[in-house]
Amino acid sequence: MIVGGTLAGNALSLAAVRATLGEVLTDEAFARMTALGERLAAGTAAAIEDARLPWHVTGLGVRSEYRFRPDPPRNGGEAGAAGDPELERFLHLHALNRGVLITPFHNMALACPATTEADADRYAEVFREALGDLAA
Repeated sequence: MIVGGTLAGNALSLAAVRATLGEVLTDEAFARMTALGERLAAGTAAAIEDARLPWHVTGLGVRSEYRFRPDPPRNGGEAGAAGDPELERFLHLHALNRGVLITPFHNMALACPATTEADADRYAEVFREALGDLAA
């Protein structure tokens, strides 16, 4: 993804984009990140299933996202209705206090070139712990 703006067309920005696309976000990196995204989704789904919660996990490439509903939303209204700001704050702060950062504006985790299998497993472990704390 390339983000542009008034200051993005300078030589340094263009060199950084070229280096990122040529050296960091390679086909090999995407293959590894996609496998890690699938691992994130599977770990999250397993924790939800074990906790017997009516939530849904969607994985798409490097992205894994969960919603507080049993099926994936079909439109923006359904996605919005599946939100729970208080529960989201708890889950985000629970993870953050254990060294795991997820996207702050919804329940999404992304695998990047620096993500490891241990990172994906830690995410699932912390998420599972949070669900246990909710049940207690």
